[in-house]
Amino acid sequence: MAATKISTSTSPVCVIVGAGPGNGAAFARRFAAGGFRVALLARDLARLEAMAGTIPNAQAIACDVSDPESVRLAFAAIIQDLGRIDVLIYNAGKGVWGDALAIDEADFEAAWRVNAFGAFLAARLALPAMLGAGSGSILFVGATASRRGRPGTTAFAAAKAAQRSLAESLARTYGPRGIHVSLLIVDGVVDEPGTRAKMADKPGDFFCKPEDIAETAFFITRQPPSAWTFELDVRPFGESW
Repeated sequence: MAATKISTSTSPVCVIVGAGPGNGAAFARRFAAGGFRVALLARDLARLEAMAGTIPNAQAIACDVSDPESVRLAFAAIIQDLGRIDVLIYNAGKGVWGDALAIDEADFEAAWRVNAFGAFLAARLALPAMLGAGSGSILFVGATASRRGRPGTTAFAAAKAAQRSLAESLARTYGPRGIHVSLLIVDGVVDEPGTRAKMADKPGDFFCKPEDIAETAFFITRQPPSAWTFELDVRPFGESW
């Protein structure tokens, strides 16, 4: 399951669930630059290994967030190889588009499993050690769809709304015990090769830059307890909201 083990260290550990080529990779680079050892989780181990090879102190671990056993094994590997998780970033997401008559039961469930159920599984496995230490940060990467169900977002909006409510419940429950739970809402199109190809007519400032999103995420997880943020929106200035 695990690949490219890294040496044991006292440096803090950041786990990125959903380490894709856009935000996930940017999160990994920013936290590695900030002195963290980084665990990269996603389904495609070969792609993760290639990414880990470009980031200092990074480890690739295969994980399917919709499968409880896969998540359990992945987190067991993290704890065995790296130790206690200090920061958990849940970046896994699944966009399923269409109205209630265009999507089927499997589409709706798949969106919920990746966006909400997987988030629950990951948080549940990271929390015990954080609670034991009396500190830790869990950041969910959300979407504006969590607040509004527009046409065509039947599955996605419902799943992201569930994720937001999960995050809020966790924040209220575990904040008094030293765990900072937050929600970073990305409202805009992330600047990735795939989105650039599909939107070749858009100017550069139309897109959300992954490096800038990662900088905001790093800031949130380093906030002092007297001024914690729960929910924060990021969007390019041209985005309609």
